[in-house]
Order: sequence, then C-alpha cells, then structure tokens
Amino acid sequence: MDFTSFLIQTLNGIQYGFLLFLVASGLTLIFGIMNIINLAHGAFYMLGAYICYWLFDFTGELFSAIGIGIAIMIGVGYLIERLAISHLYKRDHLYQVLLTYGLILIFNELQKIFWGTDFYSVPVPDALSVGIHLTETQDYPIYRLFISLVCMIIAAGLYLLIGKTRFGMMIRAGASNREMAQTLGIDIGRVFAIVFSLGTALAAFSGMIGSPLSSVFPGMGDEILIISFVVVVIGGLGSVKGAFVGAMIIGLADTFGTVLLPNFASVVVYAVMALILLWRPQGLFGKA
Repeated sequence: MDFTSFLIQTLNGIQYGFLLFLVASGLTLIFGIMNIINLAHGAFYMLGAYICYWLFDFTGELFSAIGIGIAIMIGVGYLIERLAISHLYKRDHLYQVLLTYGLILIFNELQKIFWGTDFYSVPVPDALSVGIHLTETQDYPIYRLFISLVCMIIAAGLYLLIGKTRFGMMIRAGASNREMAQTLGIDIGRVFAIVFSLGTALAAFSGMIGSPLSSVFPGMGDEILIISFVVVVIGGLGSVKGAFVGAMIIGLADTFGTVLLPNFASVVVYAVMALILLWRPQGLFGKA
C-alpha cells in the first residue's frame, strides 16, 4: 500500500468513525445517564436515512431535508420516552430489552409499509460533489471531509453541553443521584426526555448525513447497532469521551481490515474489542 492509498483509507476510517460516534454517543448517553438499554437505537438510524430520502423528494435539497428530519426525529424520541421509556426507569433491564426490541419490530414494519423493500439512494449536494486531487488518477470526495468536519463540531458541542452548561450540570446530577437531584428542584423527568430525544436525533442525523455515501435499505440499522455497542463497550459504558475514542479505533480497524484482510474483515473489529477488554475489562474510560 502506497502513501496515497494509506492516506485515503485513513481518512475513510476517520470519517466512518465520526458517523459511529454520532450513533454511539447517543447510545452511551441514554445508558450512562438514564440507565436504559436501548436496542431500538439502530432503528432510529434507519428511520433518519429513510426520512431524509423521503423529504429530499419534497425539498430537492439535502440540508433542508436533514433539518426537517431532525425536528421530526426529536419529536419521535420525545413521544417514545414519555409514552414508553419513562415507565421503565425503576424496572429491570430485561423489561427495557423486551420493550426496545419490540420497537425495532414496529419500526421495521412501518418502514416496509411506507417505503417497501427497495434500495434507495440520496444524491450528494452539487457544491460538495467534487473531489480533492491527490494524484493524477485519485481524488478524495469533499463530502466525506465535510461529514468529518460536521461531526467534529457536534462532538465539541456535546462536550460543551455536558461539561460546561447549566443543563449539563443537571444531566450529570441526574445521572449521579436522581432522587437527590429531584429533591433539589430539578425536573429529572423533563431532563431525561430531552436526553433521550437528543440521543434519538444523533442516531437519526448519522443516518441522514451518511445516506449519500451508501444505499438506504431495510434493516440497515441492525448492523450499525451492533457496531455501536462494540464502540460503547470499548470506550466504557456511559462515557462520551470513550465513545469518541472507541469510534475512531473501530472506524480505522474496520476500514483497514476490509482493505488488508478482506477474508477476515468481520473478525478484525471483534478481535480489537477482545484485546482491549482483556487489557481493560471496564473499557478505556469506564469505571471498574
């Protein structure tokens, strides 16, 4: 592998890692703060991609479709939390697994009813459809760099929101001791509803912004859910910083594994997870 090919694959791995981070950060927020195991998180990713495709037909512009789609998914997340998830906070994780698995089945059936089983594609915006010339024969798509930039901004925003704002302080207080936070006058129910809606929006946004890079197809959320759980476990349950580092590791491992070891590509990611957990069973930034 020459340097140019190495650079291209590194950029691809980082870009894929950023998309994984958007999904995994919402997953780890919901678990770390609300103590909810949300198996439906991958379905939100799939719904985001399909809604983006559907809205693109009406607006004719990707970013307008994404903006409207995010608003829709925030509402969907809020309703699900209020109507279903809010009844599970004091129950065993088994109830959470059963309910969120049921949501997967519901969303998969709704997807088939509204959009069928065909594969769809969303075009890259014209302004971002060009590439950067690396060599005479190799270009790197601007849109992939754009995705990485947007995800970096969102990652920085999450860091500031959780660590530097009053709302972030309420989130941390609720995660640490819900009863005490309520005694101090914090509406934890409202905070948790916002956190769940935020996690839903992050997963959906990842599906939306990534839809021009791959097809939109039934069951696309199942694979991303499994990989996202790998990222969360590697980074440490409940750690947004761990989700970011874990997503970068898995993004690069998956990309280079596909290129260098195509016959064992599916094994590389789990081998990396196993090695990290042998070294740190609680994850890179998790608590023992």
